[in-house]
Amino acid sequence: MIETSHSLRDCAAPAKLNLFLHITGRRPDGYHALQTVFQLIDWGDVLHFTLREDGRVHRKTDVPGVPEESDLVVRAAMLLKAHTGSALGVDIEIEKRLPMGAGLGGGSSDAATTLLALNRLWKLDLARDVLQSLALRLGADVPFFVFGKNAFAQGVGEALEAVQLPPRYFLVVTPKAHVPTAAIFSDKSLTRDSEAVTITDFLAQQSCSARWPESYGRNDMQPVVVGKYAEVAQVLEWFETIAPARMTGSGSSVFAAFRSIAEAEAAQAKLPADWISAVASSLDTHPLFAFAS
Repeated sequence: MIETSHSLRDCAAPAKLNLFLHITGRRPDGYHALQTVFQLIDWGDVLHFTLREDGRVHRKTDVPGVPEESDLVVRAAMLLKAHTGSALGVDIEIEKRLPMGAGLGGGSSDAATTLLALNRLWKLDLARDVLQSLALRLGADVPFFVFGKNAFAQGVGEALEAVQLPPRYFLVVTPKAHVPTAAIFSDKSLTRDSEAVTITDFLAQQSCSARWPESYGRNDMQPVVVGKYAEVAQVLEWFETIAPARMTGSGSSVFAAFRSIAEAEAAQAKLPADWISAVASSLDTHPLFAFAS
C-alpha cells in the first residue's frame, strides 16, 4: 500500500472463506441465526482512495450492474460522513478481482476497506468497535472484515471471536454462475435447525486434522445451491478426485485446502480452462488492521 497525506493507494480488500456454515434457526426479525468460521485469504479486490476537499463522495470506476449510489463502498463512505460530520470527501477507484455472487464477500470486504481507509485518510480515529457497529448497518459480513481477524461467528455473523487457524493454501474455483444470497436463504428446502456447536469443539477438531474440510462441519447452503446450479455441482464433482472441497457462503465458489502452494497449483493446472480460479494463502489479519484501534 502507498500512503500519502492526500491518498491511499493499493488498499487490499481480501476475500473470505466460510470453513463451515451452519444455520441454527430463524430470528424474530426474519434473519437467520448461523454459526461459521471466517478465514481471510490473500486474494481480493484492490481499492484506491484520493482525498477531496469539497465533501463529495465519488466512485470513479464503473462496476457493471452496480449503480454508484447503491454501491456498498459509496454507502460506507456516506455513512461514515453522516456519523462523524466530516466535511471531507473522497474519490474511490475499485479494481474488481473477485467474481460477484460467489460467496467470497467481495462487496462486503470493499465496504470494510472503505471504512478502515477513510478512518485513516479523514483522520477520524474511530475505535474498531464503532466501525463494526456502522459496518453492521451495511451488511452481515461487513463487521467481520472490520474486525480484521479470522473468527468464529454467530448471530447473523456479527458476534465475533478471534480464532487462530493453521497456515493453509487454498484453491478457489468459481464457475459461471451468479448465486443470489436472498434466494438461497428463502428456499423452503434450506436446513434451518442445525445443532449449535462451540468454538472449543471446532478448535479441538482442527487440532486433530492437518487438512480441512473433512475434519469439521458442512455448509448448510450447499445442497440448495447444488440443486439449483448444475455448474456448482460440476465443480464439486471435479474436486472429488483431487481433494475434499466445500462451497463458501451462499455460493458459487468452491474451495479446497492444501498443505503447500505446490499442491494447490498442481491441482489448479488440471482445471477446465473456462473456470475462474485462484490459489491463495491464508491470512491471520486484515492488511488494514492497523487503521483502527
